[in-house]
Amino acid sequence: MDQLKLYFNNPVLQQLLIVVGSVLIILFIARLIKGIIPKYIPDTNRRYRMRKFVTYLTYMIVVILILVIYSNKITGLTVFLGVAGAGIAFALQEIIASIAGFIAINFSNFYNVGDRVMLGGIKGDVIDIGFLRTSIMQIGDWVNGDLYNGKIVSISNSFIFKEPVFNYSGDFPFLWDEVNIPIKTEGDYKYAKETFQNILDEVQGDYARRATVKWAKMTEKYQLENAQVMPMVTMSFDENWINFNLRFVVDYKRRRGTKDIISQKVLDAIRNSNGRMEVASAAMNITLLK
Repeated sequence: MDQLKLYFNNPVLQQLLIVVGSVLIILFIARLIKGIIPKYIPDTNRRYRMRKFVTYLTYMIVVILILVIYSNKITGLTVFLGVAGAGIAFALQEIIASIAGFIAINFSNFYNVGDRVMLGGIKGDVIDIGFLRTSIMQIGDWVNGDLYNGKIVSISNSFIFKEPVFNYSGDFPFLWDEVNIPIKTEGDYKYAKETFQNILDEVQGDYARRATVKWAKMTEKYQLENAQVMPMVTMSFDENWINFNLRFVVDYKRRRGTKDIISQKVLDAIRNSNGRMEVASAAMNITLLK
């Protein structure tokens, strides 16, 4: 019994028990906070960021607690750490740059979870922003269009200091897209242009009006021209056909579906035009000389 009392009176064991007990209490409180966050923060992005903040704050508190409890044992390491600091910084420069990138991402407007971005040639949706790496659900590659291919790519956060960051869904979550329609020069180009404009207005007109409001806010925030946001049809021609360019704004996640709808309506309009417009194609005339 005396040995057991002596064992528990050991300062090292007491400090260890204090650390373990304190860490368990801190983790329990953090778990409770994470559990109630969804009740008070309905926004998915804000909820994710708050849960991340609680997690990292928990780690920080645990580290500070350990340093405080063992402060009397750490003072002797100060000189050693000072000498080794330069070497450690050099060896861990990529990790340090990644942590700095994490701080920059969270306190700036590079991108958020849910944004569609392109980092280092990898395009996809951001699904997680960690201390060292950003995880992206990739789109494209062997899959045509802006569709997921099933790969999750992890990219070092230090990347934001080295190369451009392309954000497709930042302050202006819309993209401009185009559909080109070649029509024979013998057709009624005025009728074709009016028909294509009506199709764009029908499919994207309401959406474009909402985008116009967003673009007005962009011009107030940045030095930008007052660009054409409403659907627009332009034309050019050469000796082969008249090319109609159908330009419109689209949700960055609905490019393929919107093109499909517009293409179907254009084909239906051409078929119902009674010959007033016909799709042109490249042709070659071969003359046989005898």
